[in-house]
Amino acid sequence: MISLIDGSESSLRAFLDNLPGVDKVGAEARAAMLATRSIKTTSKSKAIDLAIRMVDLTTLEGADTPGKVRSLCAKGFRPDPTDVTVPHVGAICVYNDMVEIARKHLDSIGGHEIPVAAVSTAFPSGRASMEVKLRDTKDAIEAGAGEIDMVIDRGAFLSGRLGEVFDEIKEIKSLCGDRAHLKVILETGELATYDNVRKASYLAMLAGADFIKTSTGKVTPAATAPVVLVMLEAVRDFYKLSGRRIGVKPAGGIRTTKDAIKQLVLVNETTGPEWLTPDLFRIGASALLNDLLMQRMKLRDGRYSGSNYVTVD
Repeated sequence: MISLIDGSESSLRAFLDNLPGVDKVGAEARAAMLATRSIKTTSKSKAIDLAIRMVDLTTLEGADTPGKVRSLCAKGFRPDPTDVTVPHVGAICVYNDMVEIARKHLDSIGGHEIPVAAVSTAFPSGRASMEVKLRDTKDAIEAGAGEIDMVIDRGAFLSGRLGEVFDEIKEIKSLCGDRAHLKVILETGELATYDNVRKASYLAMLAGADFIKTSTGKVTPAATAPVVLVMLEAVRDFYKLSGRRIGVKPAGGIRTTKDAIKQLVLVNETTGPEWLTPDLFRIGASALLNDLLMQRMKLRDGRYSGSNYVTVD
């Protein structure tokens, strides 16, 4: 893999400052055009199953209980108990204190292959000392998290303290090592411009991110199509420069099968089919899985089943 910077802040700034600007009108027009693409029924069936495999089934509420997390794990492992052909989800995403509960329950029901993702580093604000962020991450990994969803300090980024943000990601990645994949949340709704989204995407990738993620789900707008397009273009171009494939995870506002399929079209048309795998594309969501299951039932049975036929999250 080619090294694009020498590790110094001056090298980082020089690289980021030389990135081309985003054509706002062009990005929004292309995203809108791709959103109009339709797919055939046979392709839709495959797309739904692929989307299910890409879902990071999420609960991030202050009222989360061990029982709710166990129920979520059961649903993620066997989304439709009446149909064993339905694939399991990509991951279960929870707060740190629920990681051990999720990991133990998944293992107990046969869900060994499903990773637990923990939101760490002072989620959702990212405003804490580095000591706290490192301890947060260490606790999650020791509890069984196979993926860490960290948040960048947007205040530091927008203030121009790019080296500080870079070093934080690099330290968290070092702590993760081979034990956990690192997803870096940019919180694109607070970055204001597409140029900032592109710059933050490259910063995270240069620092060692395995995935770049749009949002915490706590800020709007979140995973808008133009933002996801800009991030997909960034990982595509980064691969051409470095030889390293980075994943993308849109999160926030993706609630329907139609929304999910639009995301898959964006991926296929921007990065290519190589990214159409849970290893390189995930969708952070809580309500989406229910709609995917109902649409799957409609394709299978010829009728649209109501929400009473799927479990309530």
